Amino acid sequence: MGKYVEQYQQSLSNPDGFWAKAAEAVDWDQPATKVLDDSKAPMYRWFSGAKLNTCYNALDRHVKNGRAEQAALIYDSPVTDAKRTYSYQELLDEVSKLAGVLADLGVEKGDRVLIYMPMIPQGVMAMLACARIGAVHSVVFGGFAAAELATRINDAKPKVVLSTSCGIEGSRIIKYKPLLDGAIELSTHKPANTVIFQRPQAVADMQEGRDVDWASAVASATPANCVSVEATDPLYILYTSGTTGQPKGVVRDNGGHAVALMWTMKNLYNIQPGEVFWAASDIGWVVGHSYICYGPLLNGSTTLIFEGKPIGTPDPGAFWRIISEHKVASLFTAPTALRAIRKEDPDCDYIKKYDMSCMRALFLAGERCDPDTLFWAQDKIQVPVVDHWWQTETGWAIAANCLGLEEFPVKPGSPTKPVPGYDVQFLDEAGQQVAAGEMGAIAIKLPLPPGTFPTLWQNDERFFSSYLETFEGYYETGDAGYQDEEGYVYIMGRTDDVINVAGHRLSTGAMEEVIAAHPDVAECAVIGVADKLKGQSAMGFAVLQSGANRDDAEVVKELIALIREKIGPVAAFRMATIVKRLPKTRSGKILRGTMRSMADGVEHKVPATIDDPETLDEIAENLKALGYPKSV
Repeated sequence: MGKYVEQYQQSLSNPDGFWAKAAEAVDWDQPATKVLDDSKAPMYRWFSGAKLNTCYNALDRHVKNGRAEQAALIYDSPVTDAKRTYSYQELLDEVSKLAGVLADLGVEKGDRVLIYMPMIPQGVMAMLACARIGAVHSVVFGGFAAAELATRINDAKPKVVLSTSCGIEGSRIIKYKPLLDGAIELSTHKPANTVIFQRPQAVADMQEGRDVDWASAVASATPANCVSVEATDPLYILYTSGTTGQPKGVVRDNGGHAVALMWTMKNLYNIQPGEVFWAASDIGWVVGHSYICYGPLLNGSTTLIFEGKPIGTPDPGAFWRIISEHKVASLFTAPTALRAIRKEDPDCDYIKKYDMSCMRALFLAGERCDPDTLFWAQDKIQVPVVDHWWQTETGWAIAANCLGLEEFPVKPGSPTKPVPGYDVQFLDEAGQQVAAGEMGAIAIKLPLPPGTFPTLWQNDERFFSSYLETFEGYYETGDAGYQDEEGYVYIMGRTDDVINVAGHRLSTGAMEEVIAAHPDVAECAVIGVADKLKGQSAMGFAVLQSGANRDDAEVVKELIALIREKIGPVAAFRMATIVKRLPKTRSGKILRGTMRSMADGVEHKVPATIDDPETLDEIAENLKALGYPKSV
């Protein structure tokens, strides 16, 4: 029996024992009275009765155990021509003082702090400072507009917001402070204070009495000590798009999170303490939470923050320079990044400029990796390329090639096999398992392993209805796929209307709400269409109001501008068309799935319940005008 099979079987047959052993890697203030608490099933909890502090485990204990001078965080910013390395001692000092600033502003255990930061070290410091005093952080991606930010402020009700004067996207400076001011103006909940890190590229105007200057506050702060919290207390809230357009606040607890991430660093990523691990994501997304901030630091490794792009900062060799210069052992990025590099440098000539001998593996996630990209990466980078599948809700991989356990042969299109802890099954509509090779809804038998989400923020009812109701005893992933005879998993697409743009899950429902708000639009639909670079792109269809005597092209321009304003540039919304009618069923349901299939050029069956088949002819004409279907 191989190591993977042994570990996988143990994790399912004896989860208490398996995760109790994994928990030995964490420093606890108080041990658990119950490892797996099923007293309120299906609302399972891990390590009930235990106490710890996540920041202590990420920083203090490494300083005490001889890693004070080791690099904890490397910052590399080609857009500002800045580089800085923080040792574990230096990072601990900065975090302790920032935690002191929060404490001085009245932030206590259980209070929420919203973080709206770009890819700079202060973003990671902000997360760890919250964890240090037991506050619950909620990081909002810097690409979101004021309205999206306001929604999250209203839901989390933060006492304080930590932000900065600006972010830098390539050559563009994005002023964060006006967006934050606008969000606070829009929101019904008003944070007591904001703490603003001023950057020289754009200095923000400060509001007296509310806004606090980060640098001066930290300089005069008394360092705060760690506050012990329950393992089941929330560490953070991370909002993910819901199909209704109302974001869902995914909750991550302290104890299970620390145990799971430490287990993955060794067993999945095969990263040792002292080695450099680079997740080329953003702290606003779950990958940034798990593997820029927490995972590497809990493991005593070195993490890397890159403020730049895979191309254009300054060239398609940016990733290879970083890996070579900072001795990166493994890179974790999205297939989108590789597609961008390949588009600019198809022969990967830039990689020849750098010594890549330090690199052992490339991990991909965010969206399904197409075989062409996989083969190109294997050929050009000459290391194992691991496509792995996970979700914001799970916080770490559901299926992967666990390099720290046993390396399996790669099968293009598959993220390999379920990770220990996840009982992955493929079900039909009746909740029965389908045969190997047959498509089914992907569900995970409860309980989910530690580190996954125990609920949604202050909304157990929505947690149950969104994830646990469809298949009793299972977590519904919202993905569809199949498993082959050898146990390899294949993820074929979403079963809901959340689309995946360059690894960012975005709600088509939220975009439809924005388009529908245009005074000339009667109704609309947004679908995700296949995109060679981004995985998916959003495409909008709008029906104009009767009597709206407007030029179609002008309306389309306005719709694109509206999405950019209300959702933000992250939506990458550039395609819309005006139609006379939308195809619907007799009950009034818009045939989004059929439209998507037409755009992607895949075989589809027109539903028998369609109200008027001729509506599809118009959709086909409009798609053709937009250049669809195209080979992707």
